[in-house]
Amino acid sequence: MNMMRCELVVSFAGPLVSYQDGGRPGLMRFGVPGSGAMDSRALAVANAAVGNTLSDCGIEISLGGLQLDCVEGAVSFAVAGGGFEVTVGGVRLGGWTVGKMQAGQRLTMRAGGWGSWGVLAFAGNVVAKQWLGSAATHSQSGFGGGILRAGDRIIVEKPEVRAARDGDLMVPDWARPVDQVRVVMGPQERFFEAGIIEQFLTEKFVLSEAYDRMGVRLNGPKLAVNAALDMPSEPVLRGSVQVAGDGVATVMLADHGTTGGYPKIATVIGPDLDAFAQRRSGDVVGFVAISAEDAVLAARKCHAEIAAYLAYIAAPKGSLADRLMQANLISGVFGDDGAA
Repeated sequence: MNMMRCELVVSFAGPLVSYQDGGRPGLMRFGVPGSGAMDSRALAVANAAVGNTLSDCGIEISLGGLQLDCVEGAVSFAVAGGGFEVTVGGVRLGGWTVGKMQAGQRLTMRAGGWGSWGVLAFAGNVVAKQWLGSAATHSQSGFGGGILRAGDRIIVEKPEVRAARDGDLMVPDWARPVDQVRVVMGPQERFFEAGIIEQFLTEKFVLSEAYDRMGVRLNGPKLAVNAALDMPSEPVLRGSVQVAGDGVATVMLADHGTTGGYPKIATVIGPDLDAFAQRRSGDVVGFVAISAEDAVLAARKCHAEIAAYLAYIAAPKGSLADRLMQANLISGVFGDDGAA
């Protein structure tokens, strides 16, 4: 089913609900953060599930939630990320799911049992402002598609209703929040005494309320810096664990500044970044040091697992007859309780 346009109206949006896509790689040397989804894998999953390109523009939802009213057309959508509660037209769906909505229906996303960020993708082209070639919203400046607020309208051009894709998605282990975060030490661990580094790696930290798209401050042991904080500013990466003069560690996230003059005691490895971003304020985390070589191996393993998962969900499920054939129900008919 193909129509020219689907229009949705935002009836409620929590803080930091925004347009996000794959971000702006390659521009940090000009002082431009990469931005993009806080959970980049969730964006890829939601897009793959409705047949889009993995980095297409979608809607990122914070714990404050989102309510959309469809006022024109119909469109398939997918939800991934945290375990949000999703309802369409009063019918509750799974937190990772593909469904459809049409004119007269309301889609509601509320915080569920786990996770901090959800992603909503539509089968079609989401119309959003571009900045430097991307619709990703930089939360501090508002550049990009922008923050969504009540009364805003979301336009999906060339929307598709892809019923063969409807249904819940399996939530893979790598999508869940992690409480043991792998890091590579440095690049400025030399500014910290051995006892401080041991504290960092053995004691627990609590994610504070100072948590937004730039980063999250951690409550825990003070990581005293054993040197004057006179190091020149240098590049900062997503996942950097930066320690300020007060000894408080901050993990840099999607909208982090591109340079900084505080020492970085460690860097969260890529495979753990999205899962870390799904932790909530008040959650407890610990850090485990691994070598750079092991970080590379972990990244390759993670990439292969994600690629296989995305390839699986990108394929339409097919008609009811197709699904029955795939399920290989030759030996009998199964009841609702799974018994033959």
